Amino acid sequence: MPLIHKLSRRQLLQISGLSGISFLLSGCGVPILEDVVGEVSEPLNQKLETLIFKSHQPVPEFSKSEIHPEALIINSFRGTPVIDSTKYRLVVDGEVNNPLSLSIAQIQALPMTEMIIRHVCVEGWAAIVQWGGVRLQEIVALAQPQKNVKYVYFQSADGYYSSWDITSVLHPQTLLAYQKNGETLPKENGAPLRLASPIKLGYKQSKWITRITLVSSLLPLKGYWEDQGYEWFAGL
Repeated sequence: MPLIHKLSRRQLLQISGLSGISFLLSGCGVPILEDVVGEVSEPLNQKLETLIFKSHQPVPEFSKSEIHPEALIINSFRGTPVIDSTKYRLVVDGEVNNPLSLSIAQIQALPMTEMIIRHVCVEGWAAIVQWGGVRLQEIVALAQPQKNVKYVYFQSADGYYSSWDITSVLHPQTLLAYQKNGETLPKENGAPLRLASPIKLGYKQSKWITRITLVSSLLPLKGYWEDQGYEWFAGL
């Protein structure tokens, strides 16, 4: 068996030296190095993480008794944006054959999936949460992506943005969530729609999503925190 398959994800990142560098720079907040970090670390990180990532393997879930609602700390980018749910539309565009503009009612009419997973924040805390929503793969399928699509951008109502690899987007436990712990998703947690997934760190799970754009290449801007040195793939 090749050596690389015997090593854990953490060991590989330590060998690459890139994960530690990314977090060190993000903690220091050194804007002058933003472009350097993006150009040097992202491609190798992506190759390593993609190699380790099991794209269709479900992550074990938790029981309802393990949910501690108070453990989910609310972080926001610029505060909670005001969104009129009656006028809300989720736009799905980019390199697709069927661009979409969906109301929340249309999204909630799609098959609903629930899961109880651990939300892990790069700040060092974690919370077990029950999320309910539609699998993102359902939305992507409706948009009919072109065969060259490799990345997906998420834009939020507060100006936050992030990008994912298409394989992680299509993971069966990556949801566009509109419920939290069996109830309607609160505004401060990202209503009407947010990302929820057990395979990415918390800063990749955008709240208040208004636009999803499928593309074949990463753009110069990869994400709010990613452009400040945070690891781009950010897989768990």
